[in-house]
Amino acid sequence: MAARGRHAAALVVAIVTAAGSLSACTSAAVDQIDYSVDGSLHTYNTTSVAGAASAAPQAFSRTLTGFGYHGPDGQILTDRDFGAVSVVGRAPLVLDYQINDAAVYSDDKPVTCDDLVLAWAAQSGRFPGFDAASRAGYLDIDHIECRPGEKKARVSFFPDRAIVDYDDLFTATSMMPSHVIGEKLGLNTTEVLLAPPGPADEGKAKIAEAWNTTWQLDRSSDLNHFPSSGPYKIDSVLDGGAVVLVANEKWWGAKPVTKRVIVWPQSADVADRVSKRAVDVVDVATGSAGSLITPDDYQSSNTPSGGIEQLIFAPSGPLSETSARRAVALCTPRDVIAADAGVPLVNSRLNTAIDDAFDQAENVPETAQFAHADPKAASEALSGKPLTVRIGYRGPNTRLAAVVGAISSSCAPAGVTVNEVASDAIGPQALREGQIDVLLASTGGSTGSGSTGSSVMDAYELFSGNGNNLSGYHNDQIDGIISALAITADPTEQVRLLEESGPVLWADMPTLPLFRQQRTLLWSKKTYGVVANPTRWGAGWNMDRWELQQ
Repeated sequence: MAARGRHAAALVVAIVTAAGSLSACTSAAVDQIDYSVDGSLHTYNTTSVAGAASAAPQAFSRTLTGFGYHGPDGQILTDRDFGAVSVVGRAPLVLDYQINDAAVYSDDKPVTCDDLVLAWAAQSGRFPGFDAASRAGYLDIDHIECRPGEKKARVSFFPDRAIVDYDDLFTATSMMPSHVIGEKLGLNTTEVLLAPPGPADEGKAKIAEAWNTTWQLDRSSDLNHFPSSGPYKIDSVLDGGAVVLVANEKWWGAKPVTKRVIVWPQSADVADRVSKRAVDVVDVATGSAGSLITPDDYQSSNTPSGGIEQLIFAPSGPLSETSARRAVALCTPRDVIAADAGVPLVNSRLNTAIDDAFDQAENVPETAQFAHADPKAASEALSGKPLTVRIGYRGPNTRLAAVVGAISSSCAPAGVTVNEVASDAIGPQALREGQIDVLLASTGGSTGSGSTGSSVMDAYELFSGNGNNLSGYHNDQIDGIISALAITADPTEQVRLLEESGPVLWADMPTLPLFRQQRTLLWSKKTYGVVANPTRWGAGWNMDRWELQQ
């Protein structure tokens, strides 16, 4: 919903972000910018479950381009350098995608419709084995017409599935280079994926496995498997996981202003690096790095993201029973936690949009009993039996440590013992593998915002079978509501659907929303063109326009 009706011209943003650079044209530009983010950089594949929850979207939005990208308000901006999309049918919805004839990867291989086919196969849910984060929008595609190696594709949706936010598909970081998998496996990915069930099934399974594993990123990675379709390409990976991006000489659009950007993953020394002026741009969740003091020669902004900080309950273990999840929710001091973060308490699960007329739709009467901690009610929900839960989060994170501390103190009188689990290895996989019972994270299990910029797309984290449905939640009524929201443009009907979802989700308690994650963007006063972004792509959405003056 946040993305609807807010489509702006890319030219407008380019003019705005370039304005700062013009004001500093009297100084010489520096060739390198250091950019610090608040997650890991362990994969190039941002559409996998782990990748979508990581800082990879912040790092790679200008290395893996698409038909659009998310601008400063989370809105979709058309990337005409990459190609164009045209609507050729409404019932059913049919879209034609035309890739720029000049579009080529940094390894000199052309960008083709095969990349769209692979992206659809991975994210549609119709091809087993792909560990994709979300099927939102892609599961509504009936078929894709693509001749291998060509630069155009026709995408046809199922009847009555004319999704409103179709321009959120095939955007920046959503498409991986299919030719890498094709060369690795010695096959044509499109021919195999579009073949009918039968002999090609083995090839489809191999493609899924390669899609899951090929783009794991560390110092030992073969960077020949990581070609770029954008202004920057990966040059190297440093000790500690930082990724060095350099100008892509094969890029056919406007050259990046700064030749080299080093993206630094989450670490405990962010504040120290800022005080030593060793980093030029910092884009992190507010409070995650403690008291991040802005030096005199830096500036900062705090803005709301599209992600909701929440407790995501594991589908197995001590919280597999609804009564146990409700008990933890009842003794959690949600009001205190939100107040400590300096933001309002939120009750939204399906509507994550900011500056949205639908903010109150999910504030149903059922939320009242979970607004304040009630240890007595929690104990009664457990019939007086003790409960021990492990709440994990990716650390270090000062804000989330305080959240766990507040829950621990408040839940102890109810007989609920909270064990804190914090490390740089905690994330969606830790919850899946039973290493923790609760993941404290933002939308989709992300350390950062996690939001797609569209409430409807974000809502799929509670859709049955979705990769980032980390709680393993299944409810036919909620599935129906999410499916209906995807094709509904009428505000009255959207509010009705959201109101209908509230009582069901508060009764089942697959997750517990706490507060909207705020974002802190800090940058040197000599760095121009830096603009905040509420989505998971963060400030990196336009890093090729950043300029650091001496």
